[in-house]
Amino acid sequence: MNNIFITGVNTGLGNALAVSYLEKGYKVYAVGREVPSTLDRNPNFFFFPYDLSETYMLKETLRDFIKERSFEIAILNAGILGDIKPLHQTNLMQIKEVMEINVWANKEIIDALSQYSFVQQIVGISSGASVNGSKGWGAYSLSKSSLNMLLNVYAKELPDIHFTALAPGVIDTAMVRHIIHNIDERKYPSVSRLKEGKIQSPKEAAHLLIQTFPKLFEYESGSFLDVRTMED
Repeated sequence: MNNIFITGVNTGLGNALAVSYLEKGYKVYAVGREVPSTLDRNPNFFFFPYDLSETYMLKETLRDFIKERSFEIAILNAGILGDIKPLHQTNLMQIKEVMEINVWANKEIIDALSQYSFVQQIVGISSGASVNGSKGWGAYSLSKSSLNMLLNVYAKELPDIHFTALAPGVIDTAMVRHIIHNIDERKYPSVSRLKEGKIQSPKEAAHLLIQTFPKLFEYESGSFLDVRTMED
């Protein structure tokens, strides 16, 4: 199987993963709002434009794009941060917007992949925030911890597919730059930890993850793993 499925390829990690796989000769099937200009002329890049917040139509809309295709791996990368602010000041609508893309879109995609195609491995890009209850990260942390459990449950229900929730470490993306440059580290100590830790380029992170994906089969399906603490 030389087909890869990825969401969120316009910028950052998803884009770097798509570029790396294309350079290795894979065919990349991607879903997102807008086709990335850096990839749209590659004959092995296939793009399905879709707003992942519209989850009520997602599963059936994807059917023809993935029907009867075999994927070596599906990487559920698309996600949004939401506002960094106290949870008690975050209304339910704001939390639901984050959950829609970070959790429910992934549920619909997993359902589509498992019913209409053949996929060996599904990796959800999670975060250390899914297990660290940091002040101000309420909506994002809730969504990523829910993603972890979503994949854990699917691992038990769909044993022919290997599932992992994988934290990739801190990556130099628009989201991280926004946090570092615009969020008050005096109010939110996690910002200082981001600044002081290692920040990978998207290309570095993609290279590491592509090396890591085959190793995930050594762990129980449905596990949450962090590349920063995995054994070499």
